[in-house]
Amino acid sequence: MLVQAFAFYLFAGILVLSALMVITARNPVHSVLFLILGFFNSSGLFVLLGAEFIGMIMVIVYVGAVAVLFLFVVMMLDIDFANLRQGAMQYVPVGIIIGGILLFELVALYTSWHFAPDIAGNLDVPDSGFAEVTNTEALGLVLYTKYVAAFQLAGLILFVAMVGAIVLTHRVRPGVRRQKVSVQQARSPDDVLEIVKVAPKTGV
Repeated sequence: MLVQAFAFYLFAGILVLSALMVITARNPVHSVLFLILGFFNSSGLFVLLGAEFIGMIMVIVYVGAVAVLFLFVVMMLDIDFANLRQGAMQYVPVGIIIGGILLFELVALYTSWHFAPDIAGNLDVPDSGFAEVTNTEALGLVLYTKYVAAFQLAGLILFVAMVGAIVLTHRVRPGVRRQKVSVQQARSPDDVLEIVKVAPKTGV
């Protein structure tokens, strides 16, 4: 138990510090790197809880794909962050109000939280339906039965976001040359190719 408690406080402490550095670091690349560190530590917490599958998903999906994508986007885009920071202080009151509302909701949630009266018995005697299955199977049984509507709705929201990103990418902008596949396929070889017969030792 001592080792588990030490590991929990270690992962949780680094996770809180890395989350704080994500929003306070002035360099966006450093923010993404601290975000990756936070994902790793949250994965460690899931492993301590016995949810190895979710911990591995955190590393594979969030660290290996999402966070790395953020890092490449931030490094490749030529963004003038000095201009972006100008006038940012005018949004501080709105941010404080939204943060206060979220803090009030969290306090209200945790003050009204109560455990079920038979939780001790449930912890000692696990559900017979999930006693003989692995962590991944148990997650799938719950996700695709009880929460299948929420799962499909989340997938639909991600699909709409993907379509929106594609539409914004293909918007018409002046001065940008766009590929026209139909025009390329309709071109004749005679318009783009010329065969010249060169005599020996004469050159072109």
